[in-house]
Amino acid sequence: MTIAPKIGFVSLGCPKALVDSERILSQLRAEGYAVSPSYEAAELVVVNTCGFIDSAVEESLEAIGEALAKNGKVIVTGCLGAKGDLVRKAHPRVLAVTGPHAADEVMQAVHAHLPRPHDPYTDLVPPQGVRLTPAHYAYLKISEGCNHRCTFCIIPSLRGDLSSRSIGEVMQEAETLVKAGVKEILVISQDTSAYGVDIRYRTGFWQGRPLKTRMTELVRALCELGEGEGGLWLRLHYVYPYAHVDEVIPLMAEGRLLPYLDVPFQHASPRILKLMKRPASGEVNLERIRAWRAICPEITIRSTFIAGFPGETEAEFRQLLDFLEEAELDRVGCFAYSPVEGAKANALPGPVPAELREERRARFMAVQEKISRKRLKRKIGKTLKVLVDTVDKQGAVARSGADAPEIDGVVYIAGAQGLKPGDWARVKIERADAHDLWGRIIA
Repeated sequence: MTIAPKIGFVSLGCPKALVDSERILSQLRAEGYAVSPSYEAAELVVVNTCGFIDSAVEESLEAIGEALAKNGKVIVTGCLGAKGDLVRKAHPRVLAVTGPHAADEVMQAVHAHLPRPHDPYTDLVPPQGVRLTPAHYAYLKISEGCNHRCTFCIIPSLRGDLSSRSIGEVMQEAETLVKAGVKEILVISQDTSAYGVDIRYRTGFWQGRPLKTRMTELVRALCELGEGEGGLWLRLHYVYPYAHVDEVIPLMAEGRLLPYLDVPFQHASPRILKLMKRPASGEVNLERIRAWRAICPEITIRSTFIAGFPGETEAEFRQLLDFLEEAELDRVGCFAYSPVEGAKANALPGPVPAELREERRARFMAVQEKISRKRLKRKIGKTLKVLVDTVDKQGAVARSGADAPEIDGVVYIAGAQGLKPGDWARVKIERADAHDLWGRIIA
């Protein structure tokens, strides 16, 4: 009996990098390799890195160093791999360095240093491939790269320009996930709204019928997958506030699409947004938010912002806080500006001191905490449909439709006898704080 070669795997970074890891792991398993749970038992280690901000670079370099120390044979891939010189300078002993979304190059490196088994057992891989998420939810990446040139971001230099996947391929993957029991699909990309722009919204095919490679048509088709027994949550992430985003809001109001939008507004000052090379001003975004809520009052809006961008004055930061108080967004993250190597914003005049950047971030989050607490308090007494993530002796931890995994809040359920991860439940909310909810199951 042939013993399968064992490969260790470390996956860092965002959900888009996680999907890359899933694809590499799926291919490894398809070719008969085994995945090792430890460095010591592995014959080789693959580290999928993140290189977006300085702290992520440090984390990735530390992970590579740990893998080298405990195993010795390491292949590096991912966003930090796009800075191959940096990786090799820090860790000259690595076997190979590839960039992001480079599954083929990773496999070539694996083959060179750990030859594939003679007889691959493709039936070892489930139809949905190897997933790093729990069985009941999965990320669906619809495109790679980005056509924007935001001055604070280096993603286009790491991942390239927008490259949309075939709509037929995307739908086939989504259908396979649903058949495998996935109850929540999180649609991700660098710019979900721009899906299909690069191929001029080319018409593709799914189940023998034509479909335009465009976000609206894709979302409508995905909604069809949720029309069976039990339902399906479809959650949209990284949605730029283009006009055609308005087309999917009625689907939310109809209950076909989860009423949740992750929209990275980044700021509210027109001058700062211009310096960032971001679309729309704060006033335009407020109008769009009001329009969305008029159509679908239950919509949850998540966003991210940057405090202390180069040149940001106290008045412009105050404008950002005013926007936040008026918009009353449900879920918000804020980063103090980080001068990422290679970002054009680093050359802008008027850099904000690091201490002031952090102070503004803290002030921003203090304002948002009050808003979040007020909005969550409104849910006390209501009954919510939730998806259970974990269960223990104390009860269950679940999420409502307003909560994306890992980044938003949770719903704590007392008396969760009989529940298991992946179950739907109806919970009456009894308590709330600034981030989470508590409740009990109702019949």
